[in-house]
Amino acid sequence: MLGSTRPATDGLPAVARIASKPMVYAIHRYPADLIDVVHLAGGERVVIRPVLPQDEDLTAAFFRGLSAPGRYNRFMATLNEPPAELMRRLTQVDYASHVALVAEVFAQGRETIVAEARYARGADPAVAEFAVSVAEAWQGKKLATLMLGKLACRAATEGCRRLVGQTLATNAPMLALARKAGFMILPSTEVRGLMLLEAQLQAPSPGSTCTGLEPPALAA
Repeated sequence: MLGSTRPATDGLPAVARIASKPMVYAIHRYPADLIDVVHLAGGERVVIRPVLPQDEDLTAAFFRGLSAPGRYNRFMATLNEPPAELMRRLTQVDYASHVALVAEVFAQGRETIVAEARYARGADPAVAEFAVSVAEAWQGKKLATLMLGKLACRAATEGCRRLVGQTLATNAPMLALARKAGFMILPSTEVRGLMLLEAQLQAPSPGSTCTGLEPPALAA
């Protein structure tokens, strides 16, 4: 399980709590250009798309299917059952300050989310805080790298110049992903066992898109 996010005073990460006003099947600036179909190294067909409000149940099932350590890595809090309000906040996003992608597969007529990635911007629009999580069975397929690349690309396109995050020092998969992507990794001076992640984003070149297996953005 991969995860990177900032703890909040109520025990849930800031990036998990950011949400716009409730939306029902109507999203301002829905980024349809981010819809993509990719084939992983093992041949698996995966659809990557922006999350929708009606994905609440699918998103809850995704987090419910993670191991307990996996959920803790993602949220830095113990969540035996994903709270309904949190699931609403993770699926009802404004695509301005908060952008969220899901990766899904289809088998036997069933739709299943296998990964999610998101960023949220606060007071400084040039800085985005990110989170990435991948179902345990889908790790090792470079899906996390792909999701992070698409997320960074979108953030850069929207004017972000720094991508930041936090993760536990024990979260080896997340730290490995960050190193591979060129993030600077430093231990927190305030919270023991917490690692700070930061990467500079490249301004997009004219005509570039956030589709494909290796969308540009990270400056590494």
